[in-house]
Formats: sequence, C-alpha cells, structure tokens
Amino acid sequence: MSTRAADRARYDRATSHLDAPVAIVDLEAFDANAADLVRRAGGKPVRVATKSLRCRALIERILARDGFAGVMSFTLAESLWLARSGIGDVLLAYPSADRAGFAELASDPALAAAVTVMVDDPAQLALIDGARGGGREVVRVCLELDTSLRLLGGRLRIGARRSPLHSPAQLAELARAVARRPGFRVVGLMAYEGHVAGVGDAVAGRPLRSRGVRLMQAAARRELAVRRAAAVRAVRAVVPDLEFVNGGGTGSVQHTAAEEAVTEVAAGSGLYVPRLFDDYTSFSGRPAALFAQPVVRRPGVGAVTVLGGGYPASGAAGPDRSPVPYLPPGLRLDPLEGAGEVQTPLLGSPADDLLIGDRVWFRHAKAGELCERFDTLHLVEGDRVTAAVPTYRGEGRAFL
Repeated sequence: MSTRAADRARYDRATSHLDAPVAIVDLEAFDANAADLVRRAGGKPVRVATKSLRCRALIERILARDGFAGVMSFTLAESLWLARSGIGDVLLAYPSADRAGFAELASDPALAAAVTVMVDDPAQLALIDGARGGGREVVRVCLELDTSLRLLGGRLRIGARRSPLHSPAQLAELARAVARRPGFRVVGLMAYEGHVAGVGDAVAGRPLRSRGVRLMQAAARRELAVRRAAAVRAVRAVVPDLEFVNGGGTGSVQHTAAEEAVTEVAAGSGLYVPRLFDDYTSFSGRPAALFAQPVVRRPGVGAVTVLGGGYPASGAAGPDRSPVPYLPPGLRLDPLEGAGEVQTPLLGSPADDLLIGDRVWFRHAKAGELCERFDTLHLVEGDRVTAAVPTYRGEGRAFL
C-alpha cells in the first residue's frame, strides 16, 4: 500500500464516527514539519505566524517546542486577545487603524509590554496618539522595511506592496521620528521577503517559469541581504538597544536565518503545508491539515460530486487558489465548474470506486484560511482522533 493510500485509510478510520465535512490536523506530520523548520532556522528562533494556524491549541503546542519563540499576529484585536490569553510576545505584522484596540493597548501595562505594533509611516503614530483616550503606556513599535527587488532604475518592481520604506536612510528617519515622539519606543525591525518565501520555484510542468523564479529569487536574496544589513546598522545608530530583527517565511527560512543581521525568522504555513508549498526546491514538508467532503452524487462514469468544498484562498484569483482533491489520488476538479459553494464535481477513474457517503480528502491552497470554514480541528494520531480543538472561528473570533 502506498503512503498516500495508507494515510487515506487511517484518516477514514480516525474520523469514521464523524460526519463530513470535517477538518483534521495530522499531528505526526505537524510535528515533523515543526522539527524541519527548526533545523532550517539553524539555531535562530522561529516566530510563529498565527495567520497560518488560527487555532490557539496548536499555537500553544508549537510554542512549547524548543526553537520557537513568540508569535506574529495579523490584526490588533487578535494581538490583544492572544496577549490576554497568556502569550507574552506578540508582534503585529501589519499596521492597524483599530482605534478602540489602541486605546486598550495604551491603557493596560500588561498588554503594552506584550504587544509590538507595526509602523511604516508617521501618520500611523498620529493615529495611535489620537486613539489613546488617556492611556499613557509606552507603545512598542516595529519598523517594516520594503523588501521588493527593484530593477531597471526602479521601473520594474518584484515583491508585495507593503512598506513604503525601501532604503536604510528612510528607515532610520522614521526611527528618529519615533524617538522624538513621547509614548513610543522602537524595539524591532521586520523585512518579509514574500517574493522569495512565498513563491514556489519548482512548478510542475513549467520548467522555464521555475528557472526564472529561481534566478529572480537568487538575485533578490543577494540584494536584500546587503540592504537589510545596512538598514539594521542605520536603525541601530538611532536605537542601539534594538531587540529583534525579523525576516523570512516558510519558503526562505534557511536563507534568511543565515544573514548575520537577522535575529529571528517567521514561519507558519510550513506547519500545515498547504498545496501552494508543494513547488519549492528549498524544502519539502508533509501535508498536515486536510478537510474531507462527502460524496453525495455519482453523475456518471468517472465522476462523483461532493458536498460543498468551494473554499478559495486569498490573492490574485486563479486555479492555484482553489483547493485540490488529494485522497484518493487521481481525482481532479471539473474545469467547467471548479470547487463550488454547494457542490464540487470531481473527475477521474478513482471516482468509480467511490460510494455515496465516502469521503474525499482535500488540501487548501493556503494555510490558516481553512480555519475560517471550520469551527473544529480534529487532531489525528495514527488512526485515532485524540482531541478536538476549536479554531478561531470555533471560539467566536473572526478577525478579518
């Protein structure tokens, strides 16, 4: 029996007492992925990206392991919630306009000590000050460096449109602006190279594109390593006691960790390993998070229909944002219908062996977004469900 066939058999046995749709996390695969991230980080701590997990029980599980320290959150409301639940090091990865949240942060010493907010514009400081509502706590600030690769004199930009601060001088100027403003303290610097960490470089069936991506990423890593080191020197000239320099992501952990200027790396998707992370030469993980949909129709030879399953991932719309049938192997989406809100037709010879009520196991395109569709993750060890834990949604939390 192949590995995938054995996985299907044990997932079916483990969840036989549950009605589908159902979502699982295979703890053996999850823990193996965690160990691989720590290995690739080469001794530098890995900060857990909560956006990619969205389950407090699994966040706590990973933080209990050696090699992981602190979390990277995605909204201020989530940051405050996690800090109140006992997580003492929360880095908010995106600027916020949550005035009520800033008022809460600035008025609570424990929250102010635990949460670091992201800033890349003096206007964000003004917004925070205007939202304090009498709160006098010092707000911990992290500055974000734009990591995009700029070619042809800046006419060509490769990378996400995040921070407007591209040069070390711009970053240092904002650090000085923060230092001049009472009630704020720069404690960190972040530079997330999504065009390296989040873009696969070994796409099946597209060798020329894959080679182009590898060449781009090699150039981007070289350019960013020099500029990031210069940015850290420039900011340390203003803030000598800078606490951390964060960089990287699942796809670039070992490369980013190798930079002397970086003190920690961030990762999260590499724990679940959604399908967008299949196309990398830098690492190979084990799919740990899956969901099953029940077969409800058999419309013809070589075809079955499952209930629901239309869980697209965020980002530019395209086939790579759709979930994919994973077990049994050999099924594919109908290109005329795709993954639908209420039904998803699947094609392929394995369909003829599926009966009404059988499960088809899918992988989501991205990591934590799967948890916006399910209240509960069933944790599988071997062929048993050993725990059922709530997702953020299951705890009544929808942060975006």
